[in-house]
Amino acid sequence: MNTAFTVVIPAYNEEKYIGKCLRAVRNAAKYVAPDNVEIIVVANRCTDRTADIARRYGARVITNEDRCIAAVRNAGIKAAKGKIIVTIDADSRMTKYSLAEIRSKLESRKYVGGGTNPKFDRMSLGIAASTLYVALNLIPVMLKNGGYLSGAMFWFNRSDFDAIGGFDETLVSLEDMDFAKRMKAHGKKSGRKYGTLKKSYVLTSSRKFDEFGDWYLIKNRRLTKRIFTGKDRQAADMFYYNVR
Repeated sequence: MNTAFTVVIPAYNEEKYIGKCLRAVRNAAKYVAPDNVEIIVVANRCTDRTADIARRYGARVITNEDRCIAAVRNAGIKAAKGKIIVTIDADSRMTKYSLAEIRSKLESRKYVGGGTNPKFDRMSLGIAASTLYVALNLIPVMLKNGGYLSGAMFWFNRSDFDAIGGFDETLVSLEDMDFAKRMKAHGKKSGRKYGTLKKSYVLTSSRKFDEFGDWYLIKNRRLTKRIFTGKDRQAADMFYYNVR
């Protein structure tokens, strides 16, 4: 197989969502030649049926025991065979032209890589207010990093990932913003931009709101602000790693 793409999906006990994510990837693959798309699911400390479901959809499964999403992503990408790498969370779904748009942008050689805008699978006043609250608190971080840089689903050439050393495994949160900042700086050296998909987006689950309440980010402002440091292991465990 001449693999053009590898889609890397970190997954921690995602049996409820991984099937939807994989179906969306396979649908998007139709528009870039399915035989050119490798799917890797990184089963991170899974105790459920995530790995079995992933294999049923034709994904290659690797296991990882780190409590660090940067390390989980790096493990999947290091195992990848594709020239173009896409990372997406297991509870998210790419839209059908995502891979085609990514290929077009990277083949233009105007882009070093980029991200995607997310949409929640449901919306409410509480979710909207929480999203605004997070955005306002991230403004200082974004300004420090040179402005808004999209994430949600990253896309880039494997060679550029290797050049910047991948995701920073010393960070337990905000590793995505750090990665985007470094990728942008790397691209600038060769006159390439950090981009955002315009026609495609990511539909992501509202499961944290479903479980903890639509206002929980605002009600737990102290914990939320600790997450923004990127280094608070206890806060990251409470927010990310000790759930499910």
